[in-house]
Parts: sequence; C-alpha cells; structure tokens
Amino acid sequence: MNIYVILKRTFDTEEKISISNGKVQEEGAEFIINPYDEYAVEEALVLRDEHGGEVTVVTVGEEEAEKQLRTALAMGADKGVLIDREEIDESDPFTTASLLYAFFKDKDADIILAGNVAVDGGSGQVGPRLAELLGIGQVTTITSILVSGDKATIVRDVEGDEETVEATLPLLVTAQQGLNDPRYPSLPGIMKAKKKPLEVLDLDDLDVDEDDVEAKTIVQEVYLPLEKQAGKKLEGEPSEQVKELVSLLKSEAKVI
Repeated sequence: MNIYVILKRTFDTEEKISISNGKVQEEGAEFIINPYDEYAVEEALVLRDEHGGEVTVVTVGEEEAEKQLRTALAMGADKGVLIDREEIDESDPFTTASLLYAFFKDKDADIILAGNVAVDGGSGQVGPRLAELLGIGQVTTITSILVSGDKATIVRDVEGDEETVEATLPLLVTAQQGLNDPRYPSLPGIMKAKKKPLEVLDLDDLDVDEDDVEAKTIVQEVYLPLEKQAGKKLEGEPSEQVKELVSLLKSEAKVI
C-alpha cells in the first residue's frame, strides 16, 4: 500500500507567541508538526503495519521544515519529501494545494492522510483542495478507519456526533482529534531517521511556474486572541440573578 501523509511545520501554540509587523516572530518560537498532522502520521503507520507498503511524508515549506520531516521519520515513516517554496513570496491554501498536486499527479497513492486543520492558519482547505485537484474521494474529520481491499469504512466526527461512511481507494482523509494517540519517536527511531531518504524538490523539479501558484487571498491582519477577563458570579434568588444578568448584558457586554 502506497501511503502518503501531508504535514505542516507550525509554531507550538503551547509556547509564548509574539507578533510584529503582521507576522508571527520566529525568533524564540518553538516549531512542531501540526498536531492534527501527527494523528495522520500515526494512522499511516498503523495502516502500513496492517497492510504492508510504505509511508511517505510530504511537506511544503522551507529548509527549516526538514526538522519536522525528520521527526515523522523518527516516528516510523519511511521517506520524506520537502517541496521547497522559498521562491514564492506569499502563499495560501491554494498555493500549497497546487504544489502538492504537482507532486502527487503522477504518483500511485492508495491513501493520502492529512490533518483536519492547521493550528496556525486554521483554514482546513489544503486536504480537500488536493483531493479535488486529483479527482479522488475525500472524507474529512475522521476518528476511525478500517481498510479492506480497496474499500475503507470510516467514522467521522460531525460536530460532536458520528457518521459512518464507506469509500473506495484511492482516497484522501483528514484526521480529527481522537483518531489515535501519536507515538513519541524512540531513540533508535531518531538514529534511524538520520539515514532515511529525504528528497528536496523545488518549483523547477515540479515544472511549476511561480505565477501559476501565487496566493489568491490577502491577509489583512494577524493578531493574538484577546486576553480573557475574569468571570463574574451572580448571587441571590434566580429572579434577581436574571435581572442582574440582563442589566450586565446591556450595560457591560452591550449585546442587547
């Protein structure tokens, strides 16, 4: 089984993040594999161990993303591919999906796994866009997958409920939290990862012109979430609490 995982290098939202001139400052920031993509890597390894084949992890980024690819290789993936976008000034989900399509269009992939969403951009578009470009089926927000032959039985999260669907390979799926518990790279895995193949491709290798993949969207502003204010506990009889709540919604929250 030819299994591919598309992953993204992103900053660690558990660490302090600063923004300057509309961009996240990389100096001092910690970067990791997008957490949802880690679920995809883990599930790819489980499928390979059950059905044979190999797992290739693919990312679109710059040289620094090799570290996250090596982490995936240390988890157990077999090969890594970095699609270098250094020549591109601005990118968006269209750019990333277009570059991935240029890579995948002549590949014989049985299944492609991706994260449901990236914790930085949060668009959730890259996987579905890639499936559409490739003309293959897609199932998003999966929490379980069983493959038998060329069929897959999948459970997906539907806003807190579950839906079971059947699909035919080749297929692209996006991983939701709860799909699995990603393994930590072992020390032997880290040592082996240093010798595993990691291919770097640029736009010329993919026969892609920069103008053909230029971003279709413009980011107007980037800012941190507002700090949460302390809550207020209402006291007294329920009728008194309702009156005070209505008053607060008018005078402080100004929502009614």
